[in-house]
Amino acid sequence: MLYHVAKFASTPLVHAMCRPHISGAAHVPRTGPAILAANHLSVLDSFLLPALLPRHVTFTAKNEYFSGNPVSGFFMRLGRSLPIDRESAHAAQAMLEEAAALLERGELFGIHPEGTRSPDGRLYRGKIGVAWLALRTGAPVLPVALSGTEKVMPFGAKVPRPAPIGIAIGAPLRFTGDHTKAQDRRRVTDEIMAAIQRLSGQEYVPKYAASVKAENGMS
Repeated sequence: MLYHVAKFASTPLVHAMCRPHISGAAHVPRTGPAILAANHLSVLDSFLLPALLPRHVTFTAKNEYFSGNPVSGFFMRLGRSLPIDRESAHAAQAMLEEAAALLERGELFGIHPEGTRSPDGRLYRGKIGVAWLALRTGAPVLPVALSGTEKVMPFGAKVPRPAPIGIAIGAPLRFTGDHTKAQDRRRVTDEIMAAIQRLSGQEYVPKYAASVKAENGMS
């Protein structure tokens, strides 16, 4: 109940601040499970997409988004995001199991396959958790391209600022394969990232964003 009240109150603010342009919303099923796999440009990505879609979307977000910045922490809790410790493989697997349970209950789950915000606006190699979920549950994957969200909450910003954003949602993708096989997980992840790239038009970098950040001393 609190979530719906907060969403009712915050969605008009999002529209006023971001003037969102949304395409492909009809691809989001009215009922049943789906995985929304989105590029990642801003700390607020995991809040803005759920705020602008009629159905609730549970996103995953790193622990620091809950504790580091009070603004982002508020938004993450508002969207009922699943926290994850990215340094712990056990925690990551536990989060995926929780996400699988959500999908098996017929809910929507959102994930940023890059695993962290893009350091420079380009699209980076996806991590294989999204493929594990798709193959494990059979849920369709909707590729999502966000744009302009990095202007709403740039790196280092403490509070959001007005800026137009775009959300493009692609047609559902279904995959076959074995979620326990690394080759299948990698293949499916790469296909999902290619679909996101076609929607976003971003330059693709076949490296993990986290590695690039580490090389450049970024968090």
